[in-house]
Amino acid sequence: MTLQVNINGTLVPKEDAKISVFDHGLLYGDGVFEGMRSYGGRVFRLEQHLRRLWDSARAICLDIPISREEMADRVNTTLQANGIQDGYVRLIVTRGIGTLGLDAHLTRDPQVIVITDHIALYPREYYDEGLKIVTASTVRNHPGALNPRIKSLNYLNNILAKIEGHQAGCVEALMLNHLGEVSECTGDNIFLVRDGILRTPPISAGILEGVTRQAVIELAKEEGIPVEEITLTRHDVYSADECFLTGSAAEVVPVVMVDERTIGEGKPGPITRRLIDRFHRLVRSSE
Repeated sequence: MTLQVNINGTLVPKEDAKISVFDHGLLYGDGVFEGMRSYGGRVFRLEQHLRRLWDSARAICLDIPISREEMADRVNTTLQANGIQDGYVRLIVTRGIGTLGLDAHLTRDPQVIVITDHIALYPREYYDEGLKIVTASTVRNHPGALNPRIKSLNYLNNILAKIEGHQAGCVEALMLNHLGEVSECTGDNIFLVRDGILRTPPISAGILEGVTRQAVIELAKEEGIPVEEITLTRHDVYSADECFLTGSAAEVVPVVMVDERTIGEGKPGPITRRLIDRFHRLVRSSE
């Protein structure tokens, strides 16, 4: 079956899914997006994803031309059209067609695109045995220049750090902020466990407010695990008992080595495994 892509409310085969080369989303990375997961044909925390999308759009003065209800309907319609139960959803809103200049006021017709597909971000063994990651020299965007809480189409900052990770033989890389504090990874939020306490960088560290991140914080509290959103350094990472990453595509994945330092016992720890199990039960209960 040919994958169908939803462009402005119309389903078209992926080979025919096109937008103008004059769209500022292409020319300047001017637009916003969300990456979501579906389980059993239903998008996990769709409302939270749409709220973040609208927040990002407001931050860059982009008017989304449809309502949240219509956006949700397009997402669900596209999933159904492709017969996808457990999959990935990429929701994109571009600035629209404009001139070969930066003036957003000269653009028109923002494009609303919904792509659904199957995804396996990491091989199964990474979830069983854990990831090895490195710290990138590329610094996370300064929040005073381009706020990382805006999920924009310009991901070059993350891409450069991801390239560093691959060059070091790793599939992910840790990013520090302009103060040298732990921020997040190129596509995932980071958590540490030390003495039974779950720690993760605060929003002020220059991170994306991850939907999966928030779900894991809620699950940890339900499990009676203390949670701290606190400033962290690489020393905290190296001396952690456990480490794991969270993201819509990645879900919850353990980390067992950072910068050639073994984390804890070098295998996924008990709290990490406990939260992975609780997360899997949560997403399945949402079906």
